[in-house]
Amino acid sequence: MQIDEYFDVVVVGAGPAGASASLFLSQNNVKHLLIDKETFPRDKICGDALSGKVFSHLKHVIPEIHHDFNLDNEHYTSSYGVRFVAPNGVNLDVPFSPGLTMADKSPGFISKRIYFDQYLFSKCKEHSSATIYENTLLQKIEKNDEGVYLTVIKNGEEKYIYTKLLISAEGERSPTARMVYDTVERDYNSFSAGIRAYYSGVTDFHQMNFIELHFIKDFLPGYFWIFPLPNGQANVGVGMLSKDVSEKKLNLKKLMEEIIQNHPEISKRFINAKLESKILGWGLPLGRNKKNISTDRIMLCGDAASLIDPFTGEGIGNAILSGRYAAQTAVLSLKHNNFSKTFLSQYDQIVYAKIGSELKLSSTLLSLCKYPMLFNFVVNKANKNKELSELISCMFADIGLRKKFSNPLFYLKILFS
Repeated sequence: MQIDEYFDVVVVGAGPAGASASLFLSQNNVKHLLIDKETFPRDKICGDALSGKVFSHLKHVIPEIHHDFNLDNEHYTSSYGVRFVAPNGVNLDVPFSPGLTMADKSPGFISKRIYFDQYLFSKCKEHSSATIYENTLLQKIEKNDEGVYLTVIKNGEEKYIYTKLLISAEGERSPTARMVYDTVERDYNSFSAGIRAYYSGVTDFHQMNFIELHFIKDFLPGYFWIFPLPNGQANVGVGMLSKDVSEKKLNLKKLMEEIIQNHPEISKRFINAKLESKILGWGLPLGRNKKNISTDRIMLCGDAASLIDPFTGEGIGNAILSGRYAAQTAVLSLKHNNFSKTFLSQYDQIVYAKIGSELKLSSTLLSLCKYPMLFNFVVNKANKNKELSELISCMFADIGLRKKFSNPLFYLKILFS
């Protein structure tokens, strides 16, 4: 078989999952290839929110990241919390940690993906351990006991690459995933449809730039979001399980426009707003069901591994987490010269140990969204009960506290508190 180039590890996809894998491989001086079918900078359809989880992992390979983002107000907006709006219209403002103020370091940011992804990509290029190919399409994958053989099209020219280990971060349409998953059939109950657009002139944001999730009665179990961006812009969109969209034959674009035009509160904020982009859609592979995310010589990261939080839509943080641990597993795999499914299964174990319970509980919370009376009840109670409000705030950082929300006894307790 013809081989043009050899690398110990090849990472396919240079989005947050692949870029983080590359950065952690470089930290360990692993010679590797990072390829992407696009040429950077390039945009991605996304909600654009960067949670604290993003920075808790990236600070280990980019110590200056928080400083960089705080200095760049042109591309990054600090965010300190989330505003839940219940079906009855009542707001619940939840800081990302109890007692958080503007004087504290921002736990999260909001940024268009074209800027955030370019930032990570530029950091990957700073390391000599990484060889980077843009405008390179993965065309074919062959695997045997000796390694993985890739056929790629780079700038229109066919090249043949051999590697010991492949990290797939190709996104939700990853062809590599078909070599890992037990089935390639799409589970529409574990898949969400989302659309988003950019607007200018939206008013009345929280002074601490809380992201907003509006659970509108006639739109459940989906939600409408507004995330503040730099330069007076906002990321506006809706998301709903693909199963519900299909069964109800819904037009998400039409529904989003109706909310903006007719909702009694939201429409007031869009009176002078201007649509600044096309309304674009994408699919979100939710982590509702645990599945294999590795096999012999292959590990899946990010959306290719279906790791998006079912309730919050958190995707970037989990993508970066998976990229980090895929790289760490790759280092061990090379050290022990063991690329078997059994050895690489430790990657599955550590990823699910970190976020498995969170994904399971978020799936339960997503199911509870079908009951607006329950949602209204919790929000109303939290606005009157400081202890409950702080508990919800802690839920963003402590999975042990989040478990209470899936226990029916919890609701009985706060009912009589």
